[in-house]
Amino acid sequence: MRWEAYQESQREPLLVSFLYSSILNHDSLESSLAFLLANKLSSAAMISTQVQSLILNALHKDRSIGRAIRADIMAVRDRDPACTCLPDVFLYFKGFHALQTYRVAHAIWKTDNKQVLAHYLQSQMSQTFQIDIHPNATLGNGIMLDHGTGIVIGETAHLGHNCSILHHVTLGGSGKKGVDRHPKVGNGVLLGAGTSVLGNVKIGDGCQVGAGGLVITDLPPHSVAVGVPVKIIGSFVDVTEQPSVSMNSTYNFLSEGI
Repeated sequence: MRWEAYQESQREPLLVSFLYSSILNHDSLESSLAFLLANKLSSAAMISTQVQSLILNALHKDRSIGRAIRADIMAVRDRDPACTCLPDVFLYFKGFHALQTYRVAHAIWKTDNKQVLAHYLQSQMSQTFQIDIHPNATLGNGIMLDHGTGIVIGETAHLGHNCSILHHVTLGGSGKKGVDRHPKVGNGVLLGAGTSVLGNVKIGDGCQVGAGGLVITDLPPHSVAVGVPVKIIGSFVDVTEQPSVSMNSTYNFLSEGI
């Protein structure tokens, strides 16, 4: 990423200062990320140097966040055809920024047991990126939040590894208090734009839900489902396929009754 950032600085003189302060002057991805997010999440209540210190502390305590950051940035580079280089993802993709803010808030919630501080980061994430992920939700690695605007992920939601979620997706609750009330989404799942998954339902590994779908019942692994509420219209021939990776909306599945 540093080499690509340097090349970008040579091509665009107006961005030289920005590229050096955000990437090239740092000796690690974690340091760069802390600087970048601090400048986006700061407010009158907490200045950027305080936010930066908070993020660096969380990254130092939980080394698994570093692995997740790298998996997430590569997921976007590999899946999004609009992405031309790694600095694009790191500097400009707000879905990536919101996801890393969640990872820091999640570590503060779980490791430091500082729920109020984690909620502060959640609030700043929502205001800054228009994406709302509860710090107690559980998200895997290699996730892409494409476009990002309007994504909501609730407190007891689980999202597996290598998933792709488009804008205006909701992993919402059943409305009950004090219970496990949010969806459980498996690995390699693709949720199309505007999908709503409500309640403690399970979406199996390798599923694809079409845009605007409403999921209120469980989906077996490798299903393709569309509609309001969704109906299963087929399943993938290759059960090792992850629609979240291929990002293919043409449904290359074994049809059933179509």
